[in-house]
Amino acid sequence: MYEQFYSLTGAPFSLLPDADFLFLSRRHSRAVNMLEYGIFTQAGFMVITGDVGAGKTTIVRRYIKNAAQDVRLGVISNPTSVSGRLLDWVCQAFDMEVAPDQDEARLYHQFVDFLVKQYATGKRAVLIIDEAQNLNAEKLEELRMLSNVNNEKDQLLQIVLVGQPELLEILKKPELRQFVQRISVHCHLDTLTPAETMAYIYHRLSIVGGASNLFDDRACATVHFFTGGVPRLINLLCDQALVYGYSEDQTRISSQIIAEVAQDRDASGLSPFLKWPSGLPFYETAPEIEGILREVHRALSDEAKL
Repeated sequence: MYEQFYSLTGAPFSLLPDADFLFLSRRHSRAVNMLEYGIFTQAGFMVITGDVGAGKTTIVRRYIKNAAQDVRLGVISNPTSVSGRLLDWVCQAFDMEVAPDQDEARLYHQFVDFLVKQYATGKRAVLIIDEAQNLNAEKLEELRMLSNVNNEKDQLLQIVLVGQPELLEILKKPELRQFVQRISVHCHLDTLTPAETMAYIYHRLSIVGGASNLFDDRACATVHFFTGGVPRLINLLCDQALVYGYSEDQTRISSQIIAEVAQDRDASGLSPFLKWPSGLPFYETAPEIEGILREVHRALSDEAKL
């Protein structure tokens, strides 16, 4: 819709978790490296957590896209629908045929044979479970028992759990203390800093050929105010701001347009964005925005000194 007007080759702020758009903030870069390190060093369990919209799934998509040829991947992306035996779902994630009403002991041996064959051909089996906060303690304990196929020398199965902070609360339960002892890697994704929010916006624009000044510094600071640095909310706000700008023939996105989008959503009663201080009109040089700008410029100045 607005792509041609702003000379873009595509939509820069899609809500879909596209690995090509992954922005490597300090925490995101660490999560990527920790995940790759854990799999390379045959860690049994790895955990990546973060709030809704923090970019967890995008990191997983990046790993899946770039996975080495010696990795056999199985992915469960919606464990909410997992009912009955978890082993059935794990086998299906690896494209194994599971006969209806198959005896659990026989299925377990079939799965172990599958892992041994992968290992014999030089492949590592990696199971990734996204939205893992939807697994209860019983299912997590099943995963721990399943990991017993590993021995002291060889990791036949590596498991990556990706989930919201609620997953950590589940893992703190006393009955899961043995599970926690097997977690070799854990990384939590924080929200973006003001400077990272600006870099994130410029990064996504650059991928689709957008001008770096399409969003000026003050507009980026306003985006950070209303989104708190949550990547998904940044995408949502910036995408709608481009629609507003296009509809008004604005060649640049100003902080006023950003605020208008956020306040229109607030007026609708369906806003995921943070609220502007009650009773105060929005203006570009408001102390709330100036404070974020100063933090951005301070961070950029410190970075330039390194």
